[in-house]
Amino acid sequence: MTRRAPLRPRQRALVAGAAGFIGSHLCERLLADGFEVVGIDNLLTGRLENLAHLAGDPRFDFVECDIVEGTPETGHFDWILHLASPASPPAYQRHSVSCLRTNSEGTLNLLQLAVDQGASFFLASTSEVYGDPLRHPQSEDYWGNVNPVGPRSMYDEGKRFAESSTVDFHRVHGLRTRIVRIFNTYGPRMDPDDGRVVSNFLCQALRGDPLTVHGDGSQTRSFQYIDDLVEGIMAIMKVDFNRPVNLGNPEEYSILELISVIGEMVPKSLEVEFLPLPDDDPKQRKPDITLALELLDWSPRVSLREGLRRTLSHFAHELVECGSFDELADGYSSQTLGRR
Repeated sequence: MTRRAPLRPRQRALVAGAAGFIGSHLCERLLADGFEVVGIDNLLTGRLENLAHLAGDPRFDFVECDIVEGTPETGHFDWILHLASPASPPAYQRHSVSCLRTNSEGTLNLLQLAVDQGASFFLASTSEVYGDPLRHPQSEDYWGNVNPVGPRSMYDEGKRFAESSTVDFHRVHGLRTRIVRIFNTYGPRMDPDDGRVVSNFLCQALRGDPLTVHGDGSQTRSFQYIDDLVEGIMAIMKVDFNRPVNLGNPEEYSILELISVIGEMVPKSLEVEFLPLPDDDPKQRKPDITLALELLDWSPRVSLREGLRRTLSHFAHELVECGSFDELADGYSSQTLGRR
């Protein structure tokens, strides 16, 4: 039986990748649970505006630094949480060497810090470790189908190295570790230009641009709202389990089905532009979350339509703020989109 250890109040957490989409939500949630949090980020792909709402909290500090070069002297931590890495294909391909170093040298630096401080260590891994899977759905005992020299290898293999390093530090040093494999996650604070399918489609719809579909749109993904992911991370911090756990939504949609759902939410017809399918792009992706259900009593609660509605409202507001969207002023606003 899994041993559950309640989180003590006023623990301190170091969150690497704090200014990123997921990292900023996790900082917020840790603070809500009574943690003191130090966020670090080199701002390669993270955005300081993701943390602006936390600036006035005396329990939160932010330090700009690169974990490849080491970590700042900021006291003792109970938890080291590693979410530092470019995570969208355009970002990790643009910063390929940095991505590899963050997930190798950076991971080893954080693991050693956890050993030195007697802290627990959390690694945010990814469903990309399964590559273009030959097993469907993907369970944690599947080793994957990854091209080690392909155009996505800097991320896929970087995360596989990070997982291997984390498990080895557990074996060799007895380090308390947690690993989650994150499936496609979306929500407010995504970078509108990060190149992921949800942010691409929502922003293209809001701008009145054609939605760009790579391939014929039959490839599938499983879309998880950010709040569900964060709840899963908080749950795994409370159990004693050192192997990878899938966190994702097992509801599977083709890309064309995703467009259909988005089309229900915007008051205009959507045009679609088909482009070539990139090399090594997974044809299907769906998590087997049996382990998360049994171990954490966790499953996603936010439906795709509700999550997309919240995210669409966020993007509408952000695009108006940066002046890159004119059509909202012609008949509808971010508040209107949020109510649809």
